Amino acid sequence: MEETVIMYRPVGPKELELLKNNAFRRWPPRLPEQPIFYPVTNERYAVEIASRWNAKEDGVGYVTRFAVRRSFMRKYEIQKVGSDHHTEWWVPAEELEQLNDNIVGNIEVIGEYRKPA
Repeated sequence: MEETVIMYRPVGPKELELLKNNAFRRWPPRLPEQPIFYPVTNERYAVEIASRWNAKEDGVGYVTRFAVRRSFMRKYEIQKVGSDHHTEWWVPAEELEQLNDNIVGNIEVIGEYRKPA
């Protein structure tokens, strides 16, 4: 069995709907103003984004988890963008289809965070 890397991605309701339309197998194409796809390296960071940003902007945020073949991800360095746990990969939008082709299994929703009433 080929080695995989576990990734997390916080999403809002619109992106979650697009994932559903893709049977939780592929990420939707980036919009023109989204030149990079940013999966994060750990659940803690994904929860922070989903609960602080997605929930604030959209009323709800979700955390997803998925596995990608390690052989594909070797070409991407992990980027530290804040505290020690604020780490992510920067995948150019034009390479997202290749990343999708290297997803092993389904993209899972592992958390839901709502804006406080």
